[in-house]
Amino acid sequence: MKRIHAYVKGIVQGVGFRYFVYRHAKTLDLTGYVRNLPDGRVEVVAEGSEESLRELVSLLWEGPVGSYVENVELEWSEAKNEFKDFEIIW
Repeated sequence: MKRIHAYVKGIVQGVGFRYFVYRHAKTLDLTGYVRNLPDGRVEVVAEGSEESLRELVSLLWEGPVGSYVENVELEWSEAKNEFKDFEIIW
């Protein structure tokens, strides 16, 4: 099991980005969270299989209709198994 910690920069708030990530993370059987940050970025922490995480990273670059992803800062590590589900943090 692996973990990603990502910061997505661009037009990613107010366009359904968090729900887009949530929906795909649930489909990919990942745990963790997604949340908006005060500086306009979206933070994603996810754990699961490396294959599923790689798919999620691809989707982070794609984003939902109406978004524009300028950059994804990404850090990989071993899973800490601290999440039971994937959630949107408000």
